[in-house]
Order: sequence, then structure tokens, then C-alpha cells
Amino acid sequence: VRARALPQRNEYIFTLMVEESASVLVGLRYAPDKLHFLFWSQERAGGWQTRVTFPNVSLSDSQWHTLILAVSGQSFSLTVDCSIPKDVVVETPFPASLSVRRASFYLGNRRRRKGVFTGLLRQLVLLPGADATPRICHAVNFKVATLSVPTVLQDVPAKPVSNEVLKYPYETDMKVTLGAPPRCSKQEKAQFWFNASRRGLYLCNGSTWVSMLEVQHRLDYVEEYQNLVTNSETMGVEVFTIPKVGLFAAVANRLTPPGSAIYRWSDGKFVHYQNIPTYQAQSWKYFTIGKKIFLAVANFEPNERGQEFSVIYKWSHRKAKFITYQRITTHSARDWEAFVIEGEAFLAVVNHREGNNHNIDSVIYRWNPRTGLFETNQTIPTSGAYDWEFFTIGPYSFLAVANTFNGTSTKIYSHIYIWLSGSFQLFQSILTFGAADWEVFHIGDRVFLAVANSHSYDSGMPAPSNFYAINSSIYELNITAQMFVKFQDLLTYSALDWEFFSVGDDSFLVVANSFDGFTFSVNSIIYRWQGYEGFVAAHHLPTVGCRDWEAFHTAEGSYLFYSSAKEPLSKVLKLKTT
Repeated sequence: VRARALPQRNEYIFTLMVEESASVLVGLRYAPDKLHFLFWSQERAGGWQTRVTFPNVSLSDSQWHTLILAVSGQSFSLTVDCSIPKDVVVETPFPASLSVRRASFYLGNRRRRKGVFTGLLRQLVLLPGADATPRICHAVNFKVATLSVPTVLQDVPAKPVSNEVLKYPYETDMKVTLGAPPRCSKQEKAQFWFNASRRGLYLCNGSTWVSMLEVQHRLDYVEEYQNLVTNSETMGVEVFTIPKVGLFAAVANRLTPPGSAIYRWSDGKFVHYQNIPTYQAQSWKYFTIGKKIFLAVANFEPNERGQEFSVIYKWSHRKAKFITYQRITTHSARDWEAFVIEGEAFLAVVNHREGNNHNIDSVIYRWNPRTGLFETNQTIPTSGAYDWEFFTIGPYSFLAVANTFNGTSTKIYSHIYIWLSGSFQLFQSILTFGAADWEVFHIGDRVFLAVANSHSYDSGMPAPSNFYAINSSIYELNITAQMFVKFQDLLTYSALDWEFFSVGDDSFLVVANSFDGFTFSVNSIIYRWQGYEGFVAAHHLPTVGCRDWEAFHTAEGSYLFYSSAKEPLSKVLKLKTT
């Protein structure tokens, strides 16, 4: 291209137009200091023309210029004289198929005098399915490119049987991002995504990103990252992400006032975001129903008026905070679990005791979309229960309860229920010792269920040497027997929580050891999966009355959040990798 002078109006370098129509199917238009690439997309743009603008393009110096325009989906790249490409991403992608029936190319105009290009065009090459930049710009003197047919066009693929745009297997669009993965749908199929933070290369198969090349990180050590001073001792923590808002952590604090707090991740740290009145809160549960975002708190004690209830809060986009949505009567609630079965939303609460009676019902609530409220669906007898854990295996849904104390003993059965014919029915009973938590996890095709046993007490038996130094157990699903069988015992000290997480290809379990019979300052341990050996202790982490662990990830790395039930200080630990 050689433009004579700065255009005073739009001038067309080329157009593709249908006969008897003023619409431009595809075109390149030159305006003062900018180029516009035009295309027609009947499906995505409602029949309107899409314009992709490349600013700061100057061609009016009476010199020859080489323009290379590469188009792929929503990405458009313009290279002028082999300089740094100008990349533009737009909402409307270039059509996957384009009918050129009864259409003609027009060079230097749009089939009428208005918009005629005032300059010289030496060569126009259309290269289907490929970016010509690496073929043109490797030459020593690209400006004197031959007028003959370029070599790359001498070996074009066969003519397609339809109007489908040709796609070369060796050329595709590339995305480079930090943070959340970009969208992968049919429009992005065959595009590459390079994740700079994980140093991984992924290919979109039309629905998910498939790893093609990734640097596998390995956990080296754990370092203290942030000391988080809390309102009071923390009984539990829930880390969650609100789309388009950010990463949050809700901590369940013991004292009222001041209640519990929500923190937001900002500049690589958790900072205070919102206080919520709670009554010896035990745990939080984040969940969504459609576009609605909820956060439920399990209150252990009554309020100032003697009313005992737990509360569901709803995220207000207008106020950018959680507001009260529904109060539900509970009895020394310990935990909430949210899940979906056959498209219906459920919320289950663990009732620990009513007065001195630990053998009471815990309740499963079903969401009523007509009233927009949770309503009682099923009650299940529990004994001083601490935790619900929902999980699915194939088409089957399960709900496990951690029973802790029946009034005389902690050596009692905890139960696993299976969803059949519209309700949960007993599937398996497992003997536990003051069970405080269930954690389900998968390693390959294997399904495991770990229980945290907190203490061994039986009023009718002689006291053991140590109530709190007992085994917690890991069970594995045996498909043939259709039940969970014991896989491994691990010595723990009043264990209150298990958390499973992965680093690269390695799998880990971290236990919350809270008390060894003498002190609350006891090491919590990270166990590494060692295949045939099972889980082997890898890292010993000093903790004080550790109550809960949460693993989470950001663009900057992977972390563990631990809450202390014995001091108003929780910690964020960073996983250092090699």
C-alpha cells in the first residue's frame, strides 16, 4: 500500500460485496490515522456490520507499506511494516462460515466513486486459515517483496466442500492471561491459552481447556504469610469467590458482640470487609441458587432475647454486602451443608444438642422456588453431631453425618446416607470416636472418606491414658463390596478437621490437631499421598487450638487458612513450590 496523502474521508482498500446490495461482507477501510476492518455477522450481530478499529496507523507518507491483517475468532491483529502487532479483541467473532455466493471483490473502492482509495495498491494476498506475518517478516528486506505469487500460496489445501472457513492445524489463536481461565466454548475451539502464572499451555477442545504442556509444581515448604487478628476466637472459616467481585473469607467468631467478620482479598492480603452479628458462630457455608448468592451461619447459642436460630444471608449487588434473608430455628447448630440433587437445591443443618439432650433430629431443607424460601424436607436422628458432608459417586448422592456424643459415650456410630426415592436412607454405619468432621476426596478413580476423631470417652469404661491421642481413619470405597472399608489409620490429637488439596500432581491431607491432653499448642500435620504407602507425614505446622483448615488459590499462588479456637488470631500460610 502506498497512500498519497492523509485522507479527508473514509477510503476503501478492498471490499467484498454481494450484487444488488450496499452491504460490505468484508472490507478494509482507511481513515485519518486509523484502519477499520469490517465484516458482516448475521448470527452474532443481528445482521449489523461489525467494525474493528486499529488506531494510530499512519500510511500517508508517500512510502510503500506492508499491511498484514490476521483474523481468528474474536481476535484481530494488524502488523504494519513488520513492527509490533496491534491486537484487538472484540465481542463479536469473525463468522465461522461466510457465504460469498453472488459476491465480488472490489479493489480500492466499494463499488461506487465515494470512498475510492487515493494511492497505489501493489499486491493483495488472501491466505485462508493462516497468519502470513512469520512468512513475510522473516525476510531481510520485506518492503521489496516479489510481485509473484508467494510460496505459501503454492501449497494451499483442497477447496472445502462447504463455506466453512479453512483452519490450518498448525496455526491458531493464542491467549496469554493471569488469573481465571478464559472462556472455552465452540467459538474458542482450537485456540491456545498460555497461563503465565502456572507456566502452562492449554488447548480448547470446544468445552474445556486441555493441558498440552505444564510445569508441574511440587510443594517444598510452608511459610507464614499473614497474621489475621479476628474479633474473637474462630471456630470455622469459609473461603469463597463472588463472580466479578472477588475472593472472600467468612470467619465464625465465638463472642457476641462483636460477632463474626467477612474479609476480602485485596492486594495479596485479607482485609476486613463486613461485620455480621452472630451468636457463638460455629461455621459458615457459601452457596448459590441460580444467580442468587447466599451465606449461611450456624449459631450455637440463643440471641439476647433467648431466641435460637441460624441465619441465611443473601448478597446484595446494590449494597455490595450480605443482608439477612431467612432465619431458621436450630438447636446448638454446628454446621450447614448445601447441595443439589436432580436440579433441586437443599440445605442441611447439624443440630448438636437441645439443652442437655444430644440425641435430637438434624434437618434437611428443600428450596421452594415459588416462595423463595427453604422449607423442611426431612429429619434425620443424630447424636451430638458436628458435621455434614455431601458427595456424589456416579449417579448416586450421599450425605455423611459425624456423630460426636450420645450423652454417655463418644464411641458411637456415624452414618452415611444415600438418596433413594426422594429421601436419604441409611447406606452404611462406621464406628467413630467423637467424630468432628468428614472429608471426601478423589485420587484418580479412587474415592476416599476421612473422619476426624476428636476424643475417646465412655462413662461406663475405665479412663484411657489419653482421651485425645487417638487414631483418625481414612476409608476407601470398595466398588465390589459397595461400602467404604478402612484404608489407613493416622494418629491425631483431638482432630477437628481434615482438608484435602493438591499441588501439581501431588495430593495432600492436612489435619487440625487441637489438643494433646496437656496443651493446645500442638502441631497440625500435612500428609502427602505416597501411593502404596498411603498418606505419609510431610510437614509439621505449629498451631494453637486449630479448629479448621481451608485451602485456596489465587493468581499469586496457593495458600492454607487456619483458624484458632483458643486465640483471636488466625493465619494464612503460603505453599512454596519448586
